[in-house]
Amino acid sequence: MVTPDWNADHGTLHTYERSNGAWREVGVRQPVMIGRKGSAWGIGLHPGGLPGPVKQEGDGRSPAGVFGIGEAFGYAEKGQTALPYAAMQASHYCMDVSASPLYNRIVDARKVGADAVAGSTEPMRLDLRTAGDQRYRLGFVIEHNPQAQPNAGSCIFAHLWKRPGDATAGCTAMADSTMDRLQGWLRPDGHPVFVLMPAEQYHNLHAGWNLPSLDEQP
Repeated sequence: MVTPDWNADHGTLHTYERSNGAWREVGVRQPVMIGRKGSAWGIGLHPGGLPGPVKQEGDGRSPAGVFGIGEAFGYAEKGQTALPYAAMQASHYCMDVSASPLYNRIVDARKVGADAVAGSTEPMRLDLRTAGDQRYRLGFVIEHNPQAQPNAGSCIFAHLWKRPGDATAGCTAMADSTMDRLQGWLRPDGHPVFVLMPAEQYHNLHAGWNLPSLDEQP
């Protein structure tokens, strides 16, 4: 996924498959929304210490870089995806409290206790907090900061947008049809990754990081 620059709150999703060392674009490019303040380097599979802003907790930026894709989640009991799927209940929270030992994890208050999720601003059943909020009806985890480094950012997901043009607090949001396609296409045995960068950084880094070129139209 590429954005116009570090401060842009929107971008374009490209999807690629690799076979015999060659990249092939699949599907139609789609619009997505990201953090309201743009993006900043996160902690993922890419090298650290790169020039540019660095993701911090609560900064309103989406993490840039290359990240593993974790489990899918949603409101339904079962998911239409090959990814591991977790059905969210009213007791599920993602911990965005940096000092918590559960930081950057989705947990069930019935198992960890109500005190353990105190202070979390990320309930996973948004529809039970605000009627009709379907943003987390379908989504998957973007594995930013997997070691839960304090204050480095947490609870980063790909999820549905509330409406086109609405930026996020740091996630990547998209249309229902786009998410449906991704969840039906992604397979754990393919070792998929999620890539987000401004266009200039992607152009400069993609060859060295063995990522597809975006210069050619599908």
